Amino acid sequence: MSFTIRSYEPTDETSWLRCRALSFLSTCYYDDVWTQRPASPAVQLVARCGDTVVGILDVEIEDDLATIDTVAVHPDNQGEGIAAALLTHARRELPSTVTTVDAWTREDEPALGSYHAQGFVESEHYLHVYKTCEDSDDGWTSPDRLSAPLAAFCHARLEDESDLRARFSRVYVCRRFSRSVPSE
Repeated sequence: MSFTIRSYEPTDETSWLRCRALSFLSTCYYDDVWTQRPASPAVQLVARCGDTVVGILDVEIEDDLATIDTVAVHPDNQGEGIAAALLTHARRELPSTVTTVDAWTREDEPALGSYHAQGFVESEHYLHVYKTCEDSDDGWTSPDRLSAPLAAFCHARLEDESDLRARFSRVYVCRRFSRSVPSE
């Protein structure tokens, strides 16, 4: 399959949202669904095959750090090198002041393998914990006149992983991957 990479355009929004939702569906981020594309990333790229967005990459930039905010490849096109091509293209668009690219992700083996294959190194870790309506309300308090939360998303220390996995059905290790940006 051939694809082209270019900057995101507002007319890409529906296809961008569809690509993101479908690519996240089989991952730990399956419920991170957006109905509107955020406008803030500094680098906004799409990979297109015809009229369809098959890959997306958004990068935020702060001082010397570029953080991958969203990277996704349509499930029908995964394993075709689209994510790596998007990252290569994005590096050319980074300001010369950027010395490091990083990304945060969870436990999905394809994502972990992709970052390792592209020279990223894993470093910091913490937990993402979801309280669902099936989980116990023990330990939760709410303001007066409100029920205990039906759902909650929290961050936690890695040291508490075994206890939290025993209490909650959705606990993920969130990992930071980073790599230096080669100077040209």
